[in-house]
Amino acid sequence: MIRKSNLSRQDNFSVLYVFLFVFLYGSGTLQAQQKSQVAVMGEIIRLDSAIDSLLAPDAQIEVVAIGFTWIEGPVWFPEKEHPQGGYLLFSEIPKNRVLRWDEKTGIDTWLSPSGYTGRIDYGAEPGSNGLLVDRKGQLISCEHGDRRISVLTDGGGKRTLADNYQGKRFNSPNDACFGPDGETIYFTDPAYGLRGKWDDPSREMDYAGIFRLAPDGVVTLLNKEMTRPNGIAFSPDFSTLYVAQSDSEAAIIRSFSVQKDGTLDTGTLFYDATEMSKTGLKGLPDGLKVDRAGNLWTSGPDGVHILTPQGKLLGRISVGGVVSNCAWGNDGSVLYLTARNYLCRIRTLTKGAGWDNSESK
Repeated sequence: MIRKSNLSRQDNFSVLYVFLFVFLYGSGTLQAQQKSQVAVMGEIIRLDSAIDSLLAPDAQIEVVAIGFTWIEGPVWFPEKEHPQGGYLLFSEIPKNRVLRWDEKTGIDTWLSPSGYTGRIDYGAEPGSNGLLVDRKGQLISCEHGDRRISVLTDGGGKRTLADNYQGKRFNSPNDACFGPDGETIYFTDPAYGLRGKWDDPSREMDYAGIFRLAPDGVVTLLNKEMTRPNGIAFSPDFSTLYVAQSDSEAAIIRSFSVQKDGTLDTGTLFYDATEMSKTGLKGLPDGLKVDRAGNLWTSGPDGVHILTPQGKLLGRISVGGVVSNCAWGNDGSVLYLTARNYLCRIRTLTKGAGWDNSESK
């Protein structure tokens, strides 16, 4: 039986406040919420009592900022001296920029251009997508327009880490995560960022791959059997790699056992949201993150699906629309959601994998 958190439902004031907020600031303007007037949206749908250990009864989906086109790839940028321990960076793909959200100062453009440096009109999705912060505090970007994995160096310039496999250009790197050494990058390469998507004439690969980028620059193809590989994340012990597939005909997550040499086995079906997506709920498996207990928090139909390490659906954070990705922030227990033109967050009772033993967070 479906249970819904009563306290997470919007009251009339909250609904009215969100609408007023949208009306006042419009779709082209960015504005952070004031602490004294926090708008909430959506609800928590509880399918199993085990979710109560992950989300408190009064947990709410807070609207942090609105007015974007399409946002993706959130990452928490740790900063020890910062009052909140850091700030959030995320990609606004159509506008080719990375935005910075700070609790006190709100939204600012942090990097532009973020994913395309050409001069001609690239199309709908030229900017960066997935973002990472390495051990040196440098930003790693999956770039659509320039079709590469890059690093923003301490000197302020970008350096290409990889833009091809065996001489063939990537499609449009989408999302990424670090391996157990904190340096090796695992990433997905669908064609969503190309002007013509899957039929773009500039495509040089006839598949959408999962790749590994070693610190020495060597790129290894790990899998090319998934139709639309997208979000990617490791289990806390790095023995399993999860990859979401944003395909309406096979809206799934696959799990891969990681071999001793860092390659993957053929993988198994971990979670299937295809039938749910066909009921009319908006959204597909996309970005995903893992908590310290190995639970998955993944984009899916109607918001974020919360899954056990065995693939059981405990419930979902329902925003009534599409969530592209999520990221742990603050002390590691706050989950930020990029939901089309909304930036939201929800406080959890867990922490992201790696936060308990990370000195930089």
